[in-house]
Amino acid sequence: MKKNARSGGPGRWLTYLLTCLFAGVVATQVFYFVQIATWQWINPGSTAFMRAERDRLCGLNFWSCGVDRRWVPYNAISRNLKRAIIASEDAGFVNHPGFELDAMLDALEKNRQRGRIVSGGSTITQQLAKNLFLSSEKNYLRKGQELLITWMLEFWLDKQRIFEIYLNSVEWGEGIFGAEAAARHYFKVPASKLGVGQAARLAAALPAPKCFDQKRYCANVRINFRWKAGVIARRMGAAALPDE
Repeated sequence: MKKNARSGGPGRWLTYLLTCLFAGVVATQVFYFVQIATWQWINPGSTAFMRAERDRLCGLNFWSCGVDRRWVPYNAISRNLKRAIIASEDAGFVNHPGFELDAMLDALEKNRQRGRIVSGGSTITQQLAKNLFLSSEKNYLRKGQELLITWMLEFWLDKQRIFEIYLNSVEWGEGIFGAEAAARHYFKVPASKLGVGQAARLAAALPAPKCFDQKRYCANVRINFRWKAGVIARRMGAAALPDE
C-alpha cells in the first residue's frame, strides 16, 4: 500500500504524460509564433513542403540534389501574376482576416457529402500556413493547426509581406517553388516579365502543380488548365492587390 501511495499508480503516469504532451504543444506554438515574428525582417528559408519534396526526389543524396527556389522581392514579381493568383485563389485576400468562414462552411458540407476531406476552403494565408509548417495530409486536427498559424501570420505580417512570402514559397511543379523558378522553368523569363497569358497559366496550375508540370502526375486530376487560365485572365482586372 505504501509503495502504491508513493508511485501514485497508473493515474499519476497518465497525468505526467498528458502534461508533457500539453507542454510540447504549447512549446510548438510558441516556436511558430516567434519564428513568424522574425519574418517581418528576415525571409523564411525552406518550407515543410520544400523539405518533403527534396526528401522525395533526393533521398539520401540531399547534398547533390535539391529543389529550385529563387527568392525575389515583391516588386520583382509581375503584377500580372499577383492579379492572376488573387483572381484564382482568393479574391477577398486584401479584406479578410486570413480566413473566410463561408468558404470553410461550404468546404465542410462538401466533405460531409463525399464522406472524406476533399476541400478546405483555404485562403492564400491558410495555404501559406500549410506550406510553411505542415504536411499535405488532410484531417481536421491539421486544419486546426493551420488556422492557428494563419492567425499568427495575420497578427505579425501585413498583407503585402504575406503575399510576398507566398509568391516565393508556393509549389509550381516537381521540385519547383516560387514565382521566379516557375517563370524561368516554364517560360524562360524572370518573374518580373510575365505577361497576362503566362501569369494566368501559372495561376491555373496551383491546384495541381505537379500535373501541370508533368503528365505522369495527372492520373487523379480533372482540371482543364487551358480553360481555367482563360477564366482567370478575364477576372484579373478586378483583382485587388495589397499594395493598391
